[in-house]
Amino acid sequence: MVEVPDDETPRPRSQRMARDERRAQVLRIAQDLFASEGFHHVSMDDIAERALVSKPVLYRHFPSKLDLYLAVVDQRGADLLAAVDQAVAPIEQGPVHPGDGRAVIAAIVRAYLSFVELAGESSALLFESDVTHDEDVRARVESASSQAAHRIAAVLGPVTGLPAQDCHVIAVSLISLAQGAATHRYRHADTLDSEHVADLVTRLAWAGVQGLIRDDFAYGG
Repeated sequence: MVEVPDDETPRPRSQRMARDERRAQVLRIAQDLFASEGFHHVSMDDIAERALVSKPVLYRHFPSKLDLYLAVVDQRGADLLAAVDQAVAPIEQGPVHPGDGRAVIAAIVRAYLSFVELAGESSALLFESDVTHDEDVRARVESASSQAAHRIAAVLGPVTGLPAQDCHVIAVSLISLAQGAATHRYRHADTLDSEHVADLVTRLAWAGVQGLIRDDFAYGG
């Protein structure tokens, strides 16, 4: 029996998976690599090696590294939007009662805290992406944050009576506040309690939003 030299040892093969399972596996691996190393420092070879698949198999799922990166971004973005949708649902479904506004602000803040805690460093793919030189790519990366701002602005309009453009500015500011606090808390998780941070940021944000509620706003009975 002829022994294979160490430097010629074949790479282990991954067990066979259904197409959807393989795609999900590649997305998980790519997400971890892009989050830890950045888009420009990760190659398709790196991803194929970690997934124990050949590059032709990888390219059957994703035509290019950018396609794979954007698929990861879309997945993270969908998770974030789902959290924001759940936060603003009580106001949209109505009727609005006194105290509901603060509860929604709290839910938005917690949505970002929870998203970053669960996504970990991969949250940076939406918040601090290093792939923004191309306008179309930048729009795709920022799509989730943009959609979140529109959702929040839509519920602010009837409550504040402000023009849509003003509501959008407020929504973007609120998102920046929640996003920054969530990222800071994640990076200092050993010293910062999530609920304490949520309460602090909610109090800060609500103090501003509350002052914008129009005097004649009619609460539901």
